[in-house]
Amino acid sequence: MTRENYYQTLGIDPQATPAQIKQAYRRLAKQFHPDRNRGNGSHEQIIRINAAYEILGDPEQRQNYDRARVFGGSRASKGDRQQRTANAQRSYHEYRQSTRDPDEHLQQWLKQVYRPVNHFLARILSSLDDEIDELAADPFDDELLGNFQEYLDICRNFLAKAQHSFRSMPNPSNVAGVAAHLYHCLNQVGDGIDELEFFTFNYDEHYLHRGQELFRIAAGLRREAHAAMKQVW
Repeated sequence: MTRENYYQTLGIDPQATPAQIKQAYRRLAKQFHPDRNRGNGSHEQIIRINAAYEILGDPEQRQNYDRARVFGGSRASKGDRQQRTANAQRSYHEYRQSTRDPDEHLQQWLKQVYRPVNHFLARILSSLDDEIDELAADPFDDELLGNFQEYLDICRNFLAKAQHSFRSMPNPSNVAGVAAHLYHCLNQVGDGIDELEFFTFNYDEHYLHRGQELFRIAAGLRREAHAAMKQVW
């Protein structure tokens, strides 16, 4: 069976930039979305558009797809987050190694890691509901959607700072549980931001709800970190 040409599906050139791919996907998703234009909506077309963007919107998958188109290789495998998680886990276990004085180490970790990470997590998690309420007025309004995208960019910036703080030094052994909760919380936040951003491309509320759920899980992990910290401090 002949493989579908994803570039033709999105109506773009094989040399298109990532920004052009994203722009074409958003235009088509908006055009064929049943809530936007019922007369022009097509379930099959939306499926084809999503499949095309899933490959072309990811640099690694696009590279594999392009290579397969030229050399007849196997279909590009679906990228996932397992490798990223494995790498982070290795780093996390490395960070647990420490030769500092326990009390000094704990004080420094609280100052350099725990407090900054919690600060940035609070900034991210506290504002999602208000942002979604504002977007709900008209998800197809370009200005409202642009504001929501700016919010997601801010969240990514805060997340990057939180991750940098988390990786900046190893945690003391007596707060390993606290660090584990924060580690998983950061992962949930990152995945939640990805889901929310995907909504801005295809207007599928599934991704909006999934992002909210991941943020809810992250908030619970943050509370567990606080509770674990009280048992130590």
